[in-house]
Formats: sequence, C-alpha cells, structure tokens
Amino acid sequence: MDRAVLVCKKLVEVAKGFSASELYAVATSAAREARNHIEFLERLRNEAGIDVKIISGREESRLIYLGISSGIDIKNQIAVFIDIGGGSTEVILGDQTAYYDLESLGLGAIRLTSLFLYKSIQNPVPSQTYEKMKRHVQKKMVRLIERINTKKIALAFGSSGTIINLAEIAYKMFDYDIDRNNLVLRYKELQKVIETLRSLPLGERKQVPGINPYRADIIIGGAVILETFMEEFNLKELTVSYRDLRYGMLIDYLQKQKGFPQYQTMSVRDGSVLHLCRLFNVNENHAHIVQSLCLELFDKTKAIGLHGFGDHERELLRYSALLHDVGNIISFRGHHLHSFYIIQNAELLGFDQEEIMLMANIVRFHRKKLPGKKEPSFQELDKEDQQIVYILSFFLRLAEKLDRSHSHLVQHVDVSFLDKDTFRLTLHCVHGECDLEQWSVLSDKKLFEKVFEKRLVINVRTSDSAKTDEEVLDNIAGETKRSEIV
Repeated sequence: MDRAVLVCKKLVEVAKGFSASELYAVATSAAREARNHIEFLERLRNEAGIDVKIISGREESRLIYLGISSGIDIKNQIAVFIDIGGGSTEVILGDQTAYYDLESLGLGAIRLTSLFLYKSIQNPVPSQTYEKMKRHVQKKMVRLIERINTKKIALAFGSSGTIINLAEIAYKMFDYDIDRNNLVLRYKELQKVIETLRSLPLGERKQVPGINPYRADIIIGGAVILETFMEEFNLKELTVSYRDLRYGMLIDYLQKQKGFPQYQTMSVRDGSVLHLCRLFNVNENHAHIVQSLCLELFDKTKAIGLHGFGDHERELLRYSALLHDVGNIISFRGHHLHSFYIIQNAELLGFDQEEIMLMANIVRFHRKKLPGKKEPSFQELDKEDQQIVYILSFFLRLAEKLDRSHSHLVQHVDVSFLDKDTFRLTLHCVHGECDLEQWSVLSDKKLFEKVFEKRLVINVRTSDSAKTDEEVLDNIAGETKRSEIV
C-alpha cells in the first residue's frame, strides 16, 4: 500500500503538470479480493488525492475488449481476446462492434506462481509441476471452453505484459526482427520458449534474451495460462496488442461524450440495465413510467431548492427506477430486498462498484422502512453517499406510489412551496380518478416530513377538477365501506 500510494502521488503530479481536469482510475483483481481494500482506497483518496473505483471481473473484460478492438480492423469476423494479469485472466469473444461473451477467470501469473512455485522460486520448474499447473488451468477453463468452442474463431488477440514479453522472447530466440505493430506469437514457438524458461533456475532465466528480468519469477505462471488457452482453442497463432485495459478506459470515457465518432445510440450502461430487466421479466411499461415520474420529481424539486444533487445522481436514479422491480421474479413480498441482492451481484457493465452499491441501496429502501443505522448495507456507505440514498430512494418510493395501479393515471407532477415549511405536490391525472395513487402517497406523509423536514400537502388535478387530501381520503373511506357492505 505504501508503494502504491507513492506511485499514485507521482502520477497525480504528472497529470496536474499536464493540466488534467479529471482523473479516472480503476482497481482490478487484487483490490477486488483484498480484505483491507476499503483502507487501501481511503489512503489513495486521502494521501494521493485520487478516487479509485473497484471494477468487477466482467467489467474489466469489457474494458479490455474496448481497448483491443478499438485499435484493430476485424469487421464481422469472430475473434477471441485474452489478457493475463497478476491475479486474473480475462477472456472475451466478439467482433469489431460487439462482444458476445465476457469471462474473468481466477487465474493469473502471480496467483499461479504463489500456488505452485513459491517454495522453489529459485529453481527450474520440473515437468511434473508444470503439468499440475496445466491441469489446474484446464479445470478453471472448463465452462469457458464449452461455451466458446461452439463458435468458429477466426482471429485471436492477446494483451498484457506477460503475453508481450513472451512474444519478445520468441522473436529473440528465433532471430526475428521485432515489429511492434505486427507482433505475432505462434503456438509452436511459445512451447519452445516455455521449455527453455522451465529448464533454467531463476538467476539464469533473468539472462534469457528478450526477457524482462522483473518478470522472470512469474513468467512461467503466465506462460502456462497462455499455452493452455491456445491449446484448448486450437489457436496456431495469436496477435499481440499493446492496447489493454487503459486504452479501454479511454474509449469508455470518450464514448460517454456527445459527438465522439464512435458514440452509440445505446450506451453500455443502458444496454446492461435493459438486459438485466429483461432477464428478470421486469414490467418495462411500469418501470419507464416510474422512471419518468422519478426524474420529474428530481428535476422539479431541484429547481425549487429542495436538494442540490447533479447529473450523476440523476443518472443513478434513472437506472434505479428501471431496476426497482427485478426482485419480483423471486417474490413480490420483500421484492425490494431481492432487488438489492440481484443488483449488488449482477456485475452491471459500465458501472463501478460504488455506483452499483448506490443503486442497490436506492432500490433496497424504496419501500417499507427508511435507511437506518442498523442497516449494514447503508452503514458501509460514506456520509455523502448515505445522503444520496436517503433522498433518491424516497423519490423512487413516491414515483412507485404514483403508479400504484400500473395504469399511468398520474401523467406528471408539479411541486411548489406554499410557505417555507409547507411543500405542495400536485398530481395531474388526465384519465379520470387516481384516488389510489393519492392515498398511497398520503400514507408516506410522515416519512416525507422526516426526510425533507417539510409538511406535505397533496392536490390532484384532472381535466375539470382539483381534489384535496381530505376529499380523496373521504372517497377511499366510502369505497371501503361499500366493499364491506357487498
């Protein structure tokens, strides 16, 4: 952690030296698995001045795909991409414009070295040990192999320091001129490179032409992953790419900017959320109505100064509204709890872990009780994020109640202050009565007053009339009595 903080401090200084106005940083496998990752991120934030986001394995795969595919021309051919890191290996199947399969495996150069070679790091690697390593890799790849081998793979690409260095060693070993724009690693040549590296103790391995001596201790751990990968997918050669996760981060950032040449009509975030909604049979019509009402509440209450959130919080509310009912597929009773669990674990693409947790909590508290001190998921958030959840979950709660009948009776809302302590919410109902919706909102008057410290007054406007709180309660009471009589 000390070294990471120091390095990041220097990187921040360099960035500021180039007048960078934004810093975009992510953490991958090591931070995902470290028990003390919260302490690590806090140190980076406080000491290095950089806000690092932890991303999921599948999100890492997506960014690697963006990085590699944005620098090659493969058109409609199906390609497989592999990136071997220290703790994980990312494998992607896709073409020029879309990925079909994203996988993050618990395999990495450092991880395998620690598992199989740690006690004999200075020695050559015996054939028996190397075969054990291969079997371990094959076992980890079984399901991936079953899925991807059903496709006809035309091309293969590899990124990461391990793959680049293995290719450089092969070029030196076979006396090829290195062309960094067209670096190709052939399976048969990789096998000979591995055989040479395995036969040498660490000290001599560091002297092999082309090797990065700082990788000499872990390169066999990475090589066994690559060899097994090429063997299982029957790849005779693999094109090496210098465009990795960092390039993918750049492309991902640019694609979110309007006017970028590769800007798509549906963002990765939109596509990921829509996919999850359809996977769990969400009522999309109701979800979009709730989303529309949520955003109207957000925008109009911001305009009158009820809150001061910005575009980022608005976007999270937009996605939370679409996802709020995914838990219904398990059970309507307690579906907010099921939705929380699904969103938290779905590895939504295009989002970092902090955003996913915010959305999961917004959905978690859109019904039943408000966020409280005894709720573990809420207490894990910092104070600023807690306030976001506290307010946005209530907007989602109101919007859900405004479409209680799932009939879009409330078309839109207006907000205003009657005085400094009284907030008025006007429901515009153009299709007739919306007593159920008004009554549902009225049931949360006390919660509204607790959240916003304002008294709530509700009016309903139809095409020819306006109703007050008292009138709608009378109507509800009357309907109840009639039903009891029947």
